[in-house]
Amino acid sequence: MLTVFDKALLNIIQTDLPIASRPFAILAEQLQVEEAYVIERLQYLKAHGYIRRIGPFFDSDRLGYVGTLVAVRVQPAHMREVAETINQYSGVTHNYERDGFYNLWFALLASNQAVMEKILARIKGLTGVDKLISLPATKKFKVSVRFNLQ
Repeated sequence: MLTVFDKALLNIIQTDLPIASRPFAILAEQLQVEEAYVIERLQYLKAHGYIRRIGPFFDSDRLGYVGTLVAVRVQPAHMREVAETINQYSGVTHNYERDGFYNLWFALLASNQAVMEKILARIKGLTGVDKLISLPATKKFKVSVRFNLQ
């Protein structure tokens, strides 16, 4: 169960985690508690699944990466193994099973177009994959999500 303090902490770290040698000390000062308490609560929130990870969010375009949204038609009997194989690629950021003709969707980032095409060719060749389409982004309108916890 989230406490009022947890919600305040989560609201801050979503977008304003200080870049400093002791960021949790700065958060503690903002929230008027001890640094150890901030760390304890973050560990609790991570252990209980409220936080998946704490890390930077890079602008992949500015770093020279290429990205695409991929739709795959997977035979239901092979869904789990195909999804797990796709998840092994470090550039896969999201991977969802969905209803419809294309029943597995994932976002993929790669260091360049050749690497991306190689990965997509491997996935397309997996047992149980009937069809795959790549839908590269042409313009970015929104990237981040921020939840205001109250």
